[in-house]
Amino acid sequence: MTWADFWALIATLNGEATEENCHRLAEELSSRPVPDIIGFAERHAEALYRLDQEKFGALPVIDMTLRDGSPFPQSSDVFLYARCAVVAAGQAVWESVFSDTDKFTPYTSTECDGEWLLHVPDEAYELATGKEWDRRTRYCFESYSNRDGWPHLRN
Repeated sequence: MTWADFWALIATLNGEATEENCHRLAEELSSRPVPDIIGFAERHAEALYRLDQEKFGALPVIDMTLRDGSPFPQSSDVFLYARCAVVAAGQAVWESVFSDTDKFTPYTSTECDGEWLLHVPDEAYELATGKEWDRRTRYCFESYSNRDGWPHLRN
């Protein structure tokens, strides 16, 4: 799957990874050949992997503070869901955050949760084949897996 095809499919989310939007995307994707579903999963994982950088993960959750009023750090899950929300927002937003970290900040809000996007490849594959997805992607999208994005975590 090309990046253009991936972003065209992401555009069907209308900027938000709601349960309804993601289910609709999975249904659309499931009508395509299995290699397209796999290709979508690969592009999705790579898009999330590229966002897995300290400059984004170190941003605080914008609408929460600790009891002492200091910034509330993102957990690994919150950071993953924020990255999903950025991808769901579309190609222009995804590209823009790399040159302006402040553009990532709104996606750290507790109101902005892209978790449903994680389930799209699995759901599409199961709808298309009747089988559970049992495959890894080339890129790991779990938080802190991009060692180039987190230089101080390197061994």
